[in-house]
Amino acid sequence: MTAELVRGQNHTLPQTRLEIRVSAGTPVVAGVTLGDERGTVRGIEWIAHPGSPQLPGLEVSQQAAADHRLAVDLEALPAGAHRVTVLLALPVGAGGPVRFGAVPAPFVAVTGLDGTEIATFTLTDLDAESAVSALELYRRQDAWKVRAVGQGYAGGLAEMLADQGVRDPAALAGSIQEAVTRGLARSVAPPPPRTPEGDRVRHATGSADHRPTAPPPPPAPEPPEPLTDPATTGPAHTTQPHTTQPHTTPGPAAAGASAAGPSAGGPINYAHPRRQHAAPPSPPPAAPPAQPGQPAQPVAGDATGWSMDERLYNQIWGMFEDLARAVAAYRSAVDFAESRMDQELDRALSDPRNRIGGAGDRAREAARAKRDELASRAREALDRDLAQLAAEAAVVEPALPAAYAGWGNPVWHAHRIPMEIPMALRIGDLHLPERADLRIPLLVRLPLERGMWVDSGRTASEAAALMDTDRLRRLAMETAVAHAARLLAVYPPGEFAVHVIDPAGSAAGPLAPLVEAGVLAGPPAAGPGGVASVLAHLTRRVDLVQMAVRARAADSLPPDLDTGEQLLVVNDFPHGFDDRAVTQLRYLADEGPAVGVHLLMVADREEASAYGPVLDPLWRSLLRITPVADSHLADPWVGHAWTYEPLTIPPGSHVLEQVLAAVAAARRAAGR
Repeated sequence: MTAELVRGQNHTLPQTRLEIRVSAGTPVVAGVTLGDERGTVRGIEWIAHPGSPQLPGLEVSQQAAADHRLAVDLEALPAGAHRVTVLLALPVGAGGPVRFGAVPAPFVAVTGLDGTEIATFTLTDLDAESAVSALELYRRQDAWKVRAVGQGYAGGLAEMLADQGVRDPAALAGSIQEAVTRGLARSVAPPPPRTPEGDRVRHATGSADHRPTAPPPPPAPEPPEPLTDPATTGPAHTTQPHTTQPHTTPGPAAAGASAAGPSAGGPINYAHPRRQHAAPPSPPPAAPPAQPGQPAQPVAGDATGWSMDERLYNQIWGMFEDLARAVAAYRSAVDFAESRMDQELDRALSDPRNRIGGAGDRAREAARAKRDELASRAREALDRDLAQLAAEAAVVEPALPAAYAGWGNPVWHAHRIPMEIPMALRIGDLHLPERADLRIPLLVRLPLERGMWVDSGRTASEAAALMDTDRLRRLAMETAVAHAARLLAVYPPGEFAVHVIDPAGSAAGPLAPLVEAGVLAGPPAAGPGGVASVLAHLTRRVDLVQMAVRARAADSLPPDLDTGEQLLVVNDFPHGFDDRAVTQLRYLADEGPAVGVHLLMVADREEASAYGPVLDPLWRSLLRITPVADSHLADPWVGHAWTYEPLTIPPGSHVLEQVLAAVAAARRAAGR
């Protein structure tokens, strides 16, 4: 039976290998400190946090998140550690809430590796605090217990670390927050919470006025889910608060799962109960009957949603999370097997009698054999999950609509410009080294909530470092053109405009498909005058729409103002940009997405270093993608480094020209 703790209450732990699950209504930073018998933290080597996520027996998340799973092996803690304190803090400078009193009460659960809850604690009555000691695991007479703490600190992370006895807590708190900021900048933001049906679906071209209106009231919260909800608003992700309901449908094992058996929850269930968000108006497609003794067969669209596109979208994100957690379980299990082998060897060889003769060799062989067995069993569990996910990917990929499909998918050859925008757009694929052929489509929500930056620098990856500079820059611009074409192709005619700044005119070749099709808002801007003109035009649009929204006076906008979504493609930044232009670009990056102005930059960050740290917020606000494969994106659940593969047009294919011709024809037919 689960013990529901209140402040100060304790409970005996029946096992030493545990997970600590944190659920909050906003991204929080999770960390752990180790204390000795007096509760003193001996040094920074006894603190696990996003900048240093692993200690012997401990593993925490590498970034801020609304949900965390912390792995704990009490038997593997460093000698002298008698207390494990779980710390939560709000990220600084992330644009989110600054006190826990403004967010739902965080929920913390101590569970077994199978997801069974041992003790839970809801941190209520927090107000001005921005950091809190949630709970602690402590040793009493060779037994481990958990105590609900709930001690908040209005002074934030630095004050909390000082209370733990940490030296120079302000410097450590700053380094932790910097690591969190870097993690948010490289993290793939999961999908935001769905709004009611009327707000979720975009209007058809002729059905409504597309001018901006006042923001709608916030939607009613959805019921909480039993497992992690990949919901987000912007670069940081949020989920609904956790309840004390038992986890009846555990998914793939989280980080720290045991290597001694299959991953928690067993084989992946294609019914996807953990992927549901709301009841659909009709049931998803039924899976074909499975053969006796065989797992259920995967089905495309086997997730909850109001339409097939939404079901596929939710299914892809479910696959993404399943793969992230399954690999986290495997890696953690292998790390555990290695650390256990080292401990057993240390104990065996600490006896001088085992250092000579055959006793030492036998101890080494036994420890290595046990390590190999544990690692092998972990790999078997991973391979089973990977095989099922690969089978699911094989049926999902051919069923994807054009917005979710790669350029090689035949669906693009029959594509017609839609009357409504889709939920999302595919901008590449992600994979992990454990199975490089298992690709997860990287989908971003529409309208875009975050601009993109195509990195043309040679240091982006090993492949980029070996490539000729001119070739890499051309490839980066071709990537940007392909993304712009995809955006034009999935928006209704006239609801999306593309502007291009090419200061030196160096991108004439890659830009040719857009120019020849006549789908740009105007000729590519060149020279200082052209740069200034485009930036002034878009800055004016942002200013006017912001004022209209705030004043609830959308009808007062000038009749010549294009209220459709706008994309600014900038080539070879910062060439051709003076200080005023740089300031305007930063303004568009910060304020533009909320009113429909988005950036797609092609730049080498090293070349912009002359501006110093003034541009750091700009880079962090953009999703970095690359024209060649590169392992730089992190998932929002466990923070793996995923290899990003850009979408490429098949050699000899004219699909890009065909798509742009369809865009131009649809605009002419609509009189735009």
